[in-house]
Amino acid sequence: MPSDEPHPGPAIDNAFLGPVRGGASDPTFAGALSFMRRRYSRDLVGIDTVIWGIPYDCSTSNRPGTRFGPQAIRRASATFDGDPQFPSGLDPFAELSVVDWGDCAFDYRRLQDVPALIEKEATHILGHGCHLVTLGGDHSITLPLLRAHAAMHGPLALVQFDAHQDTWSDDLGQGHGSFVTTAEAEGLIDTSRSIQLGIRTVAPDDFGIEIIDAYEGRELGVRGIIQRIEERVGAAPAYLSFDIDALDPAFAPGTGTPVAGGFSSAEALMILWGLRGLDWHGMDVVEVSPPYDHADTTALAAAAIVQHYLQILAEKDD
Repeated sequence: MPSDEPHPGPAIDNAFLGPVRGGASDPTFAGALSFMRRRYSRDLVGIDTVIWGIPYDCSTSNRPGTRFGPQAIRRASATFDGDPQFPSGLDPFAELSVVDWGDCAFDYRRLQDVPALIEKEATHILGHGCHLVTLGGDHSITLPLLRAHAAMHGPLALVQFDAHQDTWSDDLGQGHGSFVTTAEAEGLIDTSRSIQLGIRTVAPDDFGIEIIDAYEGRELGVRGIIQRIEERVGAAPAYLSFDIDALDPAFAPGTGTPVAGGFSSAEALMILWGLRGLDWHGMDVVEVSPPYDHADTTALAAAAIVQHYLQILAEKDD
């Protein structure tokens, strides 16, 4: 017989039922999977930060699969429970009101419309005064994101972790290896303040963007890299784009165009954490391709990158 007694324990599924502030208590092995159990919501009143996914990989030039990236990153993020987070010691959600917006919607039969749809949805979110954190998807999604952010903040200092410069030409302006070319041509980035980290391929142009390639980065070490980035970016409004292939394939096998010789997960996270003083205005993490991942290694790294970035925002708000 049904009982009229109240439920004997705490409810789970913080993604549907929980508040927008405060950590979740869902067990890592159960419950609905949003990013770090943030509540799924399209209500932006009073919201500081929005996390959303763009499951798009139709501009990939090598191995496809990054359309599954947002799902995998959300799944991996469940390992971060409601306790204070490392390294800040903060519960970022005690300081920030954060929601998971879900995923950008588009028609795969009309690929030419996708960049404008991404830009339109990002503009809507930014227009509510929210800080936008994006889970990709291939690297072409960064171009419409930069368009939306630059329309609000002006040309941005691009801080790009990547194995590739992404400065190849593309008549359509939609390729994942050409987004920097188009962003420079459209004046979305301030190349005199922009910097690329971990590069270990050769591209046609650098457009005056400073490059710390993988070998130079190894010689500089974490502190030296942080200092160079701070000197380059200064007080300019900055945007972070983290291509997961900036990491060595030992730490991020699940990506479409892996290149040996990259950062370790620890090195990349330490560099990011050292950049807390920059004037961040948005970020994305891209190119996570679960079909090539092992034990969610790559997705875990991507989730940790976003978790560190949220802690940076929380420290600023503290």
